[in-house]
Amino acid sequence: MGKVTGFLEIDRQTAKYQPASDRIRHFREFTIRMTDQEVQKQAARCMDCGIPYCHGPTGCPIHNQIPDWNDLVYNENWEEAILNLHSTNNFPEFTGRICPAPCEEACTLNLEDAPVAIKTVEQALADKAYEMGFIVPQPVAKKTGRTVAIIGSGPAGMAAAQQLGRSGHDVHVYERESRPGGLLRYGIPDFKMEKHFIDRRIEQMEGEGVTFFCNVHVGVDKTVEELTAEYDAVLYCGGSENPRDVGIPGADLAGVHDAMPYLVQQNKRVAREAIDSTGWPAAPILAGGKHVVVIGGGDTASDCVGTAFRQGAVRVTQLDIRPQPPEKEDKLAVWPYWATKMRTSSSQAEGAKREFQVGTIEIVGDNGVVGGVKCCKVDEKRKPIAGSEFVIRADLVFVAIGFRGPMENGVLADLGEKLNINTDQRGSKNVVANDKDYKTSVDKFWVAGDVRRGQSLVVWAIREGRQAARAIDLELMGETDLPL
Repeated sequence: MGKVTGFLEIDRQTAKYQPASDRIRHFREFTIRMTDQEVQKQAARCMDCGIPYCHGPTGCPIHNQIPDWNDLVYNENWEEAILNLHSTNNFPEFTGRICPAPCEEACTLNLEDAPVAIKTVEQALADKAYEMGFIVPQPVAKKTGRTVAIIGSGPAGMAAAQQLGRSGHDVHVYERESRPGGLLRYGIPDFKMEKHFIDRRIEQMEGEGVTFFCNVHVGVDKTVEELTAEYDAVLYCGGSENPRDVGIPGADLAGVHDAMPYLVQQNKRVAREAIDSTGWPAAPILAGGKHVVVIGGGDTASDCVGTAFRQGAVRVTQLDIRPQPPEKEDKLAVWPYWATKMRTSSSQAEGAKREFQVGTIEIVGDNGVVGGVKCCKVDEKRKPIAGSEFVIRADLVFVAIGFRGPMENGVLADLGEKLNINTDQRGSKNVVANDKDYKTSVDKFWVAGDVRRGQSLVVWAIREGRQAARAIDLELMGETDLPL
C-alpha cells in the first residue's frame, strides 16, 4: 500500500495525451509524461484493501505484487521497487504501455470508479529505472552446459530466453523477421510503443549471453528436426498470425486486406525496413486520401484506425457486430472481473465513426476494385434485421476479426502429424500442451504463448514464457530456482 489515507485525499490521475490534431501527424508515442511527484501521489492511493485482487487471480496474469511496489514508489525507493516488479515481470515498460490493465478493473477502488493508476505507475517505474541505471545485464557466473533453442522472439520467447539465460543455459533465439520482437515489434504500432524499448531489452539480453538469429524461418530455412538434434530443448513461441476467414462475398476485391499485413507494413516503413519479407505482401497498402472501413471491434481494429488516420485517411468507419455496451457497468455484478462497458481507445478518439450492432453482408465494387461495404443492422442474436441494409463508401477495407492460430507454413508444416493440434469451435488451431510442463507430443519440444493458448495479451505471453522456462529448467537440471 502507499499512504494510509491517500485514496481519500488524492484524486486519480493518468498521463495526458497530445491533442489528436497533433498526434495524428506522426507515429511516435504521444503520452505526456507525468512528473515523479505526480507518479508518487498516484502510488500513494494504493489502499490497505486486505485482499489485493489486483494481482491475481482476477487481475494481473503474472501476479505483479502491485501494493508492494506502489508503497516503494511512494517512498521514493525506486531501486527496490523495480527489483520487486522484475521479480514477476521481465518487461514492465512493455506492459505499462500496451496492457489493457485488468489489474485496474480488479482494484478495490474501482468499485468507486477511481482505481489506482497501476498501469501509469508501472510504466513510470520502468522508465525511471532505466534513467537511474538500474536495468543492466545480469550475466551468470557459471554455465550449465545445456543448450536451448527458442523459436520466435515475441514477448513469450523473450521472457523465456531471459529466464533460461539467467539460469546458466546457452540460449539461441530464432526469428523469422529481420529484427527480434515478433508481433510486439511488427504488430503493435509505434504510436502505442516505440521500438527502441525492445532494442534496449535485446541489448540487455545479449549482454546476458542470449544469442539472436534473425531472418531464419524455422520449418523453411532450418528444420525442427535439426534443432531438436542440436539442442537439449526447443521451445516454440510463435504468435497467432493466421487471420480468421471473414467469409464475406467480395473479400477478394482489390483494396480489401487482413489487418496484420497492413500493420506490419507500416511498422517496417517507420523502421525503414524492406516490406517484402516472408509471409507478407510487398505491394504498399496506404490509406492516404481514402475512405477506410475497418471490420472488427478489438485492439487490432483500433490499431488499423490509428494507422489509417496517420496515413491521411479522409474518413475511417469501424464496424462492430456487438451491441453498443453500456457507459457504466454494474459493479456488484462483475467486479473484480473485466467488465463489458463502453471504451474508447486513443485511436478511436481521433475521429473514427463507430457503428455498433452492424453486420457486413457484402463488399462491393467495380472492375475488381472495392467501392463500398454493404451492411445491415443485426439483432441480439446477430441475425440481420430486414430492411436495415445500407452501404458505406470504402476505398480501403481492413478485416480485423481475430486470429485462428500460428502460420501453417513453418513449424507446423514441418512437424506435420507428429504434433498434436487442437481445433476449437471457432476453428482456431493451437498446439496441445498443458500450463504445467508446456511439453508437446514431440520429444524435447515445448510450446508457450499464443501458439498454445490462442491470441491473447502480451502479459499472458510473458507469463507463459516464464513458466515454460521454469519447466524446461526443471527438466534439464532436475531442480529449478525459477519462480512459478
